[in-house]
Amino acid sequence: MVDCDYCEASFDGEDAYLDHLADDHDGELGAIDQRRVDSRKSDDESGISLMALAVGIGVAIAIGATLYLSFFSGGGGSDGVSPDGIESESLKDSGDSETLSAVEQFPNEGTQHVSESQNIDYEQSPPLSGPHYDRPTEGGFYEESQPAGNIVHSLEHGAVVIYYDDGALNESSRTSLQEFAQTHTGTWRSVIVLPNPNESAESDFVLTAWRNRMYMDSYDAQTVYEFLSEFLGRGPENPVR
Repeated sequence: MVDCDYCEASFDGEDAYLDHLADDHDGELGAIDQRRVDSRKSDDESGISLMALAVGIGVAIAIGATLYLSFFSGGGGSDGVSPDGIESESLKDSGDSETLSAVEQFPNEGTQHVSESQNIDYEQSPPLSGPHYDRPTEGGFYEESQPAGNIVHSLEHGAVVIYYDDGALNESSRTSLQEFAQTHTGTWRSVIVLPNPNESAESDFVLTAWRNRMYMDSYDAQTVYEFLSEFLGRGPENPVR
């Protein structure tokens, strides 16, 4: 069964769910769900599932790359930093909808500025929107947590904030995340990487953007790249992409 993220309805299959989104939630959909609905309409008109074809090709390429790495490097690449160099590649116009199908979108908690002496109670932790301090957190890789009020200001500016669990971070994933942070800088499109402030984190890695969150149980550079392609530089204050 597929449960609707916008109401309490449930459906037997993905196609029925997408038809429901198109018919009953037009105008409410997030960017990813809207592209899924548009893709469904395109498939119905052409009789050919372009998305399925693209996914099949992608799977074949991924399997071939995995076999190549396993054969020539004794099984290397299993640490998730694959393909090499993706951290510095130019972003696409949007992220892959299948990869980002687990992204959750939450209501806007506000955009007002408050004093840094004020404690802020956010609905979500790590926070995704809401009141925040005047000073945003600068992009980069951090070993220690940063004030949530500064982080939220960065999200409003279009930053992507990636949280990691100390126990899950290894040398390869650390290097990859550092490279993502070094590649994407600037006031309106920075990458911020820092330890998860929650003692009992839901996932080893959490990808966040303004009002959006995605859990990543094990590190995968491709997933990070797709998330950045979708959300980086697209904050509500001054979208630059």
